[in-house]
Amino acid sequence: MKSVGRHLILELWDCRELNSPDVVERALRESVEAAGAHLLDIKIHTFHPQGVTGVAVVSESHILIHTWPELGYAAVDVFTCGSNTDPSAVLPVVRRYFSPRRIQVMELRRGIVEEE
Repeated sequence: MKSVGRHLILELWDCRELNSPDVVERALRESVEAAGAHLLDIKIHTFHPQGVTGVAVVSESHILIHTWPELGYAAVDVFTCGSNTDPSAVLPVVRRYFSPRRIQVMELRRGIVEEE
């Protein structure tokens, strides 16, 4: 089955370091590198009293991290297109930065192309 890209949705529970914009930015930068993507821009937004959202815009699409420190929860979205990237390579990076006790991984194939 041929598709435009792979989209991983990661649910991280019982995490740490969820209220640090610096940690989120470092995790994004390392995730881009691990996936083999090409970074175009990074934006980080800190919520008050808590929470961080960060997005890495890459040539191949995007990597997002949204945190809810009060729940110990982070939602990570990794969408890459093309055959030269590996979105699953982000998993060890987010494990190292956020130390989740539990992770749920869902994968979608995006833009499925019917072959003639």
